[in-house]
Amino acid sequence: MAVNKAILIGNLGRDPEVRYLPSGQTVASFSLATSDSYSDRSGNRQERTDWHNIVVFGKQAELCSQYLKKGRQVYIEGRIQTSQYEAKDGTGKRSRTEIVAQRVQFLGGKQGGGERVESSHEPMELGAGDAVPPIDDEDIPF
Repeated sequence: MAVNKAILIGNLGRDPEVRYLPSGQTVASFSLATSDSYSDRSGNRQERTDWHNIVVFGKQAELCSQYLKKGRQVYIEGRIQTSQYEAKDGTGKRSRTEIVAQRVQFLGGKQGGGERVESSHEPMELGAGDAVPPIDDEDIPF
Protein backbone atom coordinates (compact mmCIF):
# COMPACT_ATOMS: atom_id res chain seq x y z
CA MET A 1 0.00 0.00 0.00
CA ALA A 2 1.27 3.47 -0.89
CA VAL A 3 0.06 6.91 0.14
CA ASN A 4 0.78 10.13 -1.73
CA LYS A 5 -1.02 13.02 -0.03
CA ALA A 6 -0.10 16.63 0.62
CA ILE A 7 -2.10 19.05 2.77
CA LEU A 8 -1.16 22.72 2.71
CA ILE A 9 -2.54 26.00 4.01
CA GLY A 10 -0.81 29.05 2.65
CA ASN A 11 -1.02 32.22 0.62
CA LEU A 12 -0.89 32.58 -3.16
CA GLY A 13 2.38 34.00 -4.43
CA ARG A 14 0.82 35.05 -7.73
CA ASP A 15 -2.53 35.08 -9.49
CA PRO A 16 -3.47 31.72 -11.05
CA GLU A 17 -2.37 31.20 -14.66
CA VAL A 18 -4.99 29.46 -16.78
CA ARG A 19 -4.39 27.35 -19.87
CA TYR A 20 -6.27 24.67 -21.75
CA LEU A 21 -5.14 21.16 -22.62
CA PRO A 22 -5.65 19.93 -26.20
CA SER A 23 -8.69 18.05 -24.84
CA GLY A 24 -10.21 21.42 -23.83
CA GLN A 25 -9.83 20.78 -20.10
CA THR A 26 -8.99 23.87 -18.00
CA VAL A 27 -5.75 23.89 -15.99
CA ALA A 28 -4.85 26.56 -13.43
CA SER A 29 -1.43 26.82 -11.82
CA PHE A 30 -0.10 29.08 -9.09
CA SER A 31 2.53 29.21 -6.37
CA LEU A 32 1.64 28.81 -2.70
CA ALA A 33 3.78 30.01 0.22
CA THR A 34 3.78 28.17 3.54
CA SER A 35 5.70 29.50 6.53
CA ASP A 36 7.18 27.86 9.61
CA SER A 37 8.52 29.59 12.73
CA TYR A 38 11.19 28.14 14.99
CA SER A 39 13.85 29.21 17.50
CA ASP A 40 17.49 28.87 16.48
CA ARG A 41 20.27 27.72 18.84
CA SER A 42 20.63 31.25 20.19
CA GLY A 43 16.93 31.44 21.01
CA ASN A 44 16.20 33.92 18.22
CA ARG A 45 12.87 33.49 16.46
CA GLN A 46 13.33 32.53 12.80
CA GLU A 47 10.81 32.13 10.00
CA ARG A 48 11.22 29.96 6.92
CA THR A 49 9.00 30.14 3.85
CA ASP A 50 8.61 27.25 1.40
CA TRP A 51 7.12 27.71 -2.07
CA HIS A 52 4.95 25.05 -3.69
CA ASN A 53 3.76 24.74 -7.29
CA ILE A 54 0.04 23.97 -7.39
CA VAL A 55 -1.88 22.61 -10.41
CA VAL A 56 -5.70 22.42 -10.50
CA PHE A 57 -7.87 20.84 -13.22
CA GLY A 58 -11.42 21.21 -14.55
CA LYS A 59 -14.19 23.14 -12.78
CA GLN A 60 -11.94 23.79 -9.78
CA ALA A 61 -9.38 25.42 -12.09
CA GLU A 62 -12.05 27.74 -13.47
CA LEU A 63 -13.19 28.71 -9.97
CA CYS A 64 -9.61 29.26 -8.80
CA SER A 65 -8.94 31.58 -11.74
CA GLN A 66 -12.14 33.49 -10.94
CA TYR A 67 -11.79 33.87 -7.16
CA LEU A 68 -8.13 33.48 -6.19
CA LYS A 69 -5.69 36.38 -6.30
CA LYS A 70 -2.14 36.91 -5.09
CA GLY A 71 -2.06 36.94 -1.26
CA ARG A 72 -5.31 34.99 -0.79
CA GLN A 73 -5.19 32.21 1.79
CA VAL A 74 -6.20 28.75 0.59
CA TYR A 75 -6.33 25.14 1.80
CA ILE A 76 -5.03 22.54 -0.66
CA GLU A 77 -5.25 18.76 -0.54
CA GLY A 78 -3.64 16.78 -3.31
CA ARG A 79 -0.90 14.48 -4.45
CA ILE A 80 2.77 15.19 -5.08
CA GLN A 81 3.90 14.73 -8.66
CA THR A 82 7.36 15.16 -10.16
CA SER A 83 7.85 15.45 -13.90
CA GLN A 84 10.91 15.88 -16.08
CA TYR A 85 11.29 18.05 -19.16
CA GLU A 86 14.01 19.28 -21.47
CA ALA A 87 15.21 22.82 -20.70
CA LYS A 88 14.30 25.37 -23.38
CA ASP A 89 17.90 26.55 -23.57
CA GLY A 90 19.06 23.00 -24.38
CA THR A 91 21.13 22.63 -21.20
CA GLY A 92 19.62 19.28 -20.25
CA LYS A 93 16.80 17.78 -18.27
CA ARG A 94 15.04 19.59 -15.48
CA SER A 95 12.51 18.35 -12.96
CA ARG A 96 9.51 20.06 -11.45
CA THR A 97 7.65 18.97 -8.35
CA GLU A 98 4.09 20.12 -7.96
CA ILE A 99 0.97 19.43 -5.95
CA VAL A 100 -1.92 18.25 -8.13
CA ALA A 101 -4.85 19.63 -6.13
CA GLN A 102 -7.79 17.32 -5.57
CA ARG A 103 -9.49 19.61 -3.03
CA VAL A 104 -9.27 23.40 -2.86
CA GLN A 105 -10.95 25.49 -0.17
CA PHE A 106 -10.80 29.26 -0.15
CA LEU A 107 -10.00 30.73 3.26
CA GLY A 108 -10.13 34.25 4.64
CA GLY A 109 -11.96 37.22 3.21
CA LYS A 110 -10.92 39.64 0.46
CA GLN A 111 -7.17 39.19 0.96
CA GLY A 112 -5.07 40.16 -2.01
CA GLY A 113 -8.06 41.65 -3.81
CA GLY A 114 -9.85 38.32 -4.10
CA GLU A 115 -13.61 38.10 -4.20
CA ARG A 116 -15.66 36.57 -1.41
CA VAL A 117 -16.69 33.06 -2.37
CA GLU A 118 -20.34 32.05 -2.04
CA SER A 119 -20.83 29.24 0.46
CA SER A 120 -22.09 27.00 -2.34
CA HIS A 121 -18.51 27.00 -3.66
CA GLU A 122 -16.84 26.00 -0.38
CA PRO A 123 -15.34 23.51 -0.24
CA MET A 124 -14.71 22.68 -3.88
CA GLU A 125 -13.55 19.15 -4.32
CA LEU A 126 -13.45 16.33 -6.78
CA GLY A 127 -15.61 13.33 -6.02
CA ALA A 128 -13.89 10.02 -5.26
CA GLY A 129 -14.81 8.71 -8.71
CA ASP A 130 -13.46 11.73 -10.60
CA ALA A 131 -10.05 11.08 -12.09
CA VAL A 132 -7.39 13.73 -12.44
CA PRO A 133 -5.65 13.03 -15.74
CA PRO A 134 -1.89 12.59 -15.74
CA ILE A 135 0.04 15.45 -17.29
CA ASP A 136 1.55 14.44 -20.60
CA ASP A 137 5.01 15.86 -21.49
CA GLU A 138 3.32 17.56 -24.46
CA ASP A 139 1.11 19.50 -22.01
CA ILE A 140 3.95 21.02 -19.98
CA PRO A 141 4.18 24.69 -21.00
CA PHE A 142 7.94 25.11 -20.51
